[in-house]
Amino acid sequence: MDADFSIELGREDPVLDFPWKDPAGRLAYVDLKRRPELMAWIEEAEEFPELGELFRAMNSARSMVETAKCDAWATRELSAEEEVYDASNKFASYVDVVFSNIDACLSFSAHEQFARKLVELLRRTPETPSAAEVCVRRCYFVEDGGVREGFYCTLYVSGYGNDEASARQNWGVGLKLMGNAIVQLSAGGVG
Repeated sequence: MDADFSIELGREDPVLDFPWKDPAGRLAYVDLKRRPELMAWIEEAEEFPELGELFRAMNSARSMVETAKCDAWATRELSAEEEVYDASNKFASYVDVVFSNIDACLSFSAHEQFARKLVELLRRTPETPSAAEVCVRRCYFVEDGGVREGFYCTLYVSGYGNDEASARQNWGVGLKLMGNAIVQLSAGGVG
């Protein structure tokens, strides 16, 4: 699996308020780590069972992270770098994750180490027409009326194929590899 990571802490880079709520109040963070029965509230997990399976792994007691936000989509727009997959379709997603331990949430070195080791593990997996990118970004944790600045990771997974069904199948393989790697890292105590 192709995998890479980046550090995105510039002024124009995305940030996450945690817990989050959209301005209209229609969508909000759902704490699946402590309330797994709320999985049905996550539209993407209902629409894409592969994503639901990843959420169960990442929010399990075995995992050092928990999910915060996500999206998934199909597209026929591929970048020049993606031409190596010799595909016409891509199925992709992102999942924002935070560490379950607040001290780790506030540690840049824990996030950098997590991203590096996760990418190392993913690169050792069998070659598949899928790719992953781990982005370390700034997060603002709201707790007890105060705000603490820390970090989070956005995990992008893409699958490629010559039709939407094969791209989605390869995306599903990439998600499984991502979930397994996170559980493996968690057992090793990274973060």
